[in-house]
Amino acid sequence: MKKLFVFALLLSVSLSACKKDEPAPVQDNEFISTMRLTFTEGSNKLVYNIKDLDGDGGKPPVADVIKLAPNKTYSLTTEFLDETKNPVENLTTEIEKESVEHLVVFEPSSANLLAISRLDKDSRNFEIGLKASAKTTTAANGTLKVTLRHQPEVGGKPVKNGTATPGTTDFEGNFVVEIK
Repeated sequence: MKKLFVFALLLSVSLSACKKDEPAPVQDNEFISTMRLTFTEGSNKLVYNIKDLDGDGGKPPVADVIKLAPNKTYSLTTEFLDETKNPVENLTTEIEKESVEHLVVFEPSSANLLAISRLDKDSRNFEIGLKASAKTTTAANGTLKVTLRHQPEVGGKPVKNGTATPGTTDFEGNFVVEIK
């Protein structure tokens, strides 16, 4: 009987020590309230924001109207902020650190409105989009949809492939654009 008790005790200790590894916790996305686009041409710096301080489902986002000159090439930087915190949290640095999991997608309403080329790349040589070049053509009006895609690894394997398809949307905003 003692042998059976000792065997059962040893078996229960060894089984409890061999529990399965728990999966790594999924990292929650940070709350992004504001996307800021800065267009720079020479010493002229133009800053435009879209703000959604209450997140999805509340009040609609408020967006500045982007006003650019025709036939110009601008340096473009994109920043992401959480303006619900005090002090304001700039999430752009975190996105840069996790660049192999992020892609900024620019979608002008027409090809003759803006041509945007992403200039920065991650460690796998895929574009990121926090730094870009924006070229205007002739006078035109339209829209620019900007989306931050989160493309984390799945099953330990990268999914970012240079397209907007994999992953989920961290933030998306639509700007009215006037080129005149």
